Amino acid sequence: MDSINARIAKELGVQLAQVTAAVDLLGEGSTVPFIARYRKEKTGGLDDTQLRKLEERLGYLTELEARRAAVIKSVTEQGKLTPELQRAIQGADTKVELEDIYAPFKQKRRTKAQIAREAGLEPLADTLLSNPSIDPSKEAEKYVDTEKGVNDIKAALEGARSILIERIGENAKLVGDLRQWLWSTGLITSKVLKGKATEGAKFSDYFDFSQAISQIPSHRALALLRGRHEGFLDLDLDVAVEPGRSHPAEAKIMSAFNIAERGRPADRWLVETAKSAWKTRLHTSLSADLLARLKDDADAAAIGVFKSNLKDLLLAAPAGSRVTMGLDPGIRTGVKVAVIDQTGKVLDTSTVYPHEPRNDWNGALATLAGLCTKHKVDVIAIGNGTASRETDKLAGDLMKKMPGLKLTKVMVSEAGASVYSASELAAAEFPNLDVSLRGAVSIARRLQDPLAELVKIDPKAIGVGQYQHDVNQTALARSLDAVVEDCVNSVGVDINMASAPLLARVAGLNATIAGNIVLHRNENGAFKKRTEIKKVARLGPKAFEQAAGFLRIPNGSNPLDASGVHPEAYEVVERIADVTKRPIKALIGDSAFLKSLNAREFADERFGTPTVIDILAELEKPGRDPRPEFKTAEFKEGVEKIADLRPGMMLEGVVTNVTAFGAFVDVGVHQDGLVHVSELADKFVKDPREVVRAGEVVRVRVKDVDVERKRIALTMRSGAIETQSAARGPEPKVSRSNAPVSASKTSVEESALAAAFRRAREPGKG
Repeated sequence: MDSINARIAKELGVQLAQVTAAVDLLGEGSTVPFIARYRKEKTGGLDDTQLRKLEERLGYLTELEARRAAVIKSVTEQGKLTPELQRAIQGADTKVELEDIYAPFKQKRRTKAQIAREAGLEPLADTLLSNPSIDPSKEAEKYVDTEKGVNDIKAALEGARSILIERIGENAKLVGDLRQWLWSTGLITSKVLKGKATEGAKFSDYFDFSQAISQIPSHRALALLRGRHEGFLDLDLDVAVEPGRSHPAEAKIMSAFNIAERGRPADRWLVETAKSAWKTRLHTSLSADLLARLKDDADAAAIGVFKSNLKDLLLAAPAGSRVTMGLDPGIRTGVKVAVIDQTGKVLDTSTVYPHEPRNDWNGALATLAGLCTKHKVDVIAIGNGTASRETDKLAGDLMKKMPGLKLTKVMVSEAGASVYSASELAAAEFPNLDVSLRGAVSIARRLQDPLAELVKIDPKAIGVGQYQHDVNQTALARSLDAVVEDCVNSVGVDINMASAPLLARVAGLNATIAGNIVLHRNENGAFKKRTEIKKVARLGPKAFEQAAGFLRIPNGSNPLDASGVHPEAYEVVERIADVTKRPIKALIGDSAFLKSLNAREFADERFGTPTVIDILAELEKPGRDPRPEFKTAEFKEGVEKIADLRPGMMLEGVVTNVTAFGAFVDVGVHQDGLVHVSELADKFVKDPREVVRAGEVVRVRVKDVDVERKRIALTMRSGAIETQSAARGPEPKVSRSNAPVSASKTSVEESALAAAFRRAREPGKG
């Protein structure tokens, strides 16, 4: 374990003691949010990002050590473990390198080489390799034995060649060197499969494509791999070889085994053996290895994009406690309406039919006006799916005709709303509410508090990923769950208001305990202080330790229960109050006084200076929400469909998704436009998230419109086009929920990516 910790410390660029402390805490059952927030003294201030990386590497390296032990045991049992081999096994830094070393000792099916050994042909192979001056045919004649299945000279030489090919393919150093060489110099080429050009037209950019494997960006790699998986593309990995020249890999094999063409009797046979080893074994296996590596790297990049977008979306600015009307647009089936109070409780529902075929515009206005008046609605949340702009126009008409209502309307993402509506969770939450109306409730609630509502939906269904159905699903789920956990705990949860799905994401809790909290709350009333949480069934001391600091009780009997100060540290606040002769309530919110205090004076062996600094900051703004101020975008009047767009038109929109190749922006025409990475700024942009984030309101100019192909190219270049927030902090300053992306591209090369990206955004499709 010490070696693992030391390696992680080196990789993270931190001290060994920090890693050791974090590993010990994780081993004791502590969660990343808890360690990052409340155990800074022990870990030397490792943040949640470092801890997540540490946790990931700890898992990988632990598995590597377990495999290393299994390999040593296996080789030892075979009686083949030498000091040199043991050093090689112990020195393997990766699973791939370890498996290369173990390859010759693996139990395998009877290969041609094994059959040849059983026929007694290994001495022939050894003789020809060590002494090329011997004539192969004459030497092979000695091994002809029909009883052993070696019927003639040709069979003997074929068997010897099989043995040498296997030996070449199991030489760990050679295989490792060739793998790295092929990664550094290899080209991936793709061709359309015969007869698939029409059906696979969306991959037309890759019908005759070539690029260095080490330089292929993640989104392009996933597009190529998807094209192959769907049966449209044939992929090959090799290096460029001039006509008439031998393959460089063959020369490397020959050099490793001291094979050369010097006119000796066995030279030609050995050279052909080296060539065959590359063509029939190594090229195939290494290509598969490196395509798998490409996939893993692309997966990691795509998951990284998804994580970043999901975090921005979950931490989008909440509209807050306002009476909200949710409109789930529809044409033939009508617009579903739900009104919720400041706490998210459903007050009323209805369905109106302002669009085709009924066209009951005035009737819809009357119904909406009545609901707004009756329940004193503050804001209208409009789902951004089919008929959203038409419904937005309806809300605008309502606001014009009823100015006294003082309404605000906001377009809200409905991505995942249908998934939630049909879920068991929604059925349990609204057993008497029609499935279609549950979506309107979800739309309204996600405007009030995006985080609280979106945790009810599988993150993959929220639609802010890039090829999420192509990547490793286990790794994706693990990463997204970590993002949700970190977001929920960074904001904190009102234990008397939170739903079970939200509570389940609190550090130390799970679905069962969360359900028990809600049950206890329903049976006994609201929690009045944090210590009462211990009475919840199955919530033991460890769960309380991990969760308590993230569970808030506003207006409770102890003012500290509404803050992020952990109950274990209340004594620090009490000590501050005692020394300063000020009651705790007077301390809270007194910024000037708190800033005048010296944290070191209140630190002790248990609670060090970093913890006291955090406590003072929390007292200054207890229960502060790290999310930005709520703002919305205003779509241009008269621009409601893609045909209304014109090159040069200046628009305001919302960034719905950020990918490796650019940002998608909803400008209110049911088709998101793409700001290619080259159009995000006047300067070179390596990572689009340096400039924009999901949920941000931006100003864009229409660069090109292809109505038939439904593609919109946008630009944010030139000083006249700026984001609404001139100075951005670490989190987006303006926010709006994400909308379903329909890809559009600024280059033909990425057209396949657009189509694939659209499909990747659709839940259940891949």
